[in-house]
Amino acid sequence: MTGAHSGTAVVVKRVDSGEADTGEFRDLARAAGYDVVSQVTQTRKEDPAYCIGEGKVAELAQVVEALEADTVLFDNSLGPYQTFNLGTELPDHVQVLDRFRLILEIFGQRARTKKAQLQVELATLRYELPRVEAKTSLAKRDERPGFMGLGEYDESREQDIKKRISRIRDELETIEETDEHRREQRRESGFDLVALAGYTNAGKSTLLRRLARDLDVDENEDRHPDLDTTAESEDRLFTTLGTTTRRMDMDSRNVLLTDTVGFVSNLPHWLVESFKSTLSEVYRADLVLLVVDVSDPIDEIHEKLVTSHDTLYERNEAPIVTVLNKVDKVDEAELAEKRRALSTLAPNPVAVSGMEDLNVESLKARIDTELPPYEHERLVVPMTDDTMSFVSWVHDHARVEEVDYGEQVVLEFEARPAVVERARAKAGELAQPA
Repeated sequence: MTGAHSGTAVVVKRVDSGEADTGEFRDLARAAGYDVVSQVTQTRKEDPAYCIGEGKVAELAQVVEALEADTVLFDNSLGPYQTFNLGTELPDHVQVLDRFRLILEIFGQRARTKKAQLQVELATLRYELPRVEAKTSLAKRDERPGFMGLGEYDESREQDIKKRISRIRDELETIEETDEHRREQRRESGFDLVALAGYTNAGKSTLLRRLARDLDVDENEDRHPDLDTTAESEDRLFTTLGTTTRRMDMDSRNVLLTDTVGFVSNLPHWLVESFKSTLSEVYRADLVLLVVDVSDPIDEIHEKLVTSHDTLYERNEAPIVTVLNKVDKVDEAELAEKRRALSTLAPNPVAVSGMEDLNVESLKARIDTELPPYEHERLVVPMTDDTMSFVSWVHDHARVEEVDYGEQVVLEFEARPAVVERARAKAGELAQPA
């Protein structure tokens, strides 16, 4: 895992129209460890050579030199030639990073598990590949093997990247198969799987701690590398690149709650695709809690919900419940207005405050309602040496309604279909003559 930067940065943003808002991007820069010392913004159509206009480039160079900044961070996507051209107009020691390269840098700092590290590397290689391809193509066309450091090196680099992408995909596929097997084992053990999704800083980690208290999942030697006994709830972006799984504090059924990576606005499809292994915790859940910060402006909430739905509905089959978090930061009138404005995207949301523990019990009740229904079963088994351990197993994996002990033992219980199926098989083995 790479450490955070401690350099100084100038933030740049170009917009086609309106005013350039750098608030979230400055947060991203700080999350990466940069000290943002200034910003340069411009409203104009994109300049194909520099992204911003030539005059702004000159202004940027003056700001960078005056403040002795070592990094320029663009809240735009830069092409390979734009990055190169900007570099020629800035002091030699200054690096230029666009929005996606900065996000990948933050992901790299947060990658604590093998799976997360592989996903970051995959995303980084996917970012680099079209840039290397473009350089190679131009070198061949212009027959200038030395241009921009091009030539045979870049052609070889292109092939190396493609081979490495293929190997990482194979490794991640193996990890995903292991993860899917683990999820099925949990379901067979009677657990419902609930995933927290949503944007960074929506309060997912705080909500996890409120819903799950301090009940950690014990996996013994088979402890999954993404499993953590603590969930951070710091006010910074990307604290949960990996996943944190805890057992929920619920009496009615056994539930495992997983906090997943936070969404960030304006992520390209290739970047989201690189993290599908982590997002599979969302895609393969029994229920998704989509958490939004209700104190955000209504237009921002609307945009975040639309983007989240695009990401989730692509593969997700589980029901999605929208959770309007941080109600302690808005009054009743504002909350009611936002409910009305969001009714199409979030027809029946649950409004809570994870920080203040407001309405969390209602959220638990909603979770219980939305999860797949349990099957009712009545089993009659003979009283044998193994019967009591069977009864104990049913208690651990199901919601037992009644146990009647006599010459035979009668159990009535409710459980997930997979658990009912296993219970019938175990009961059948007990009924077999020794």
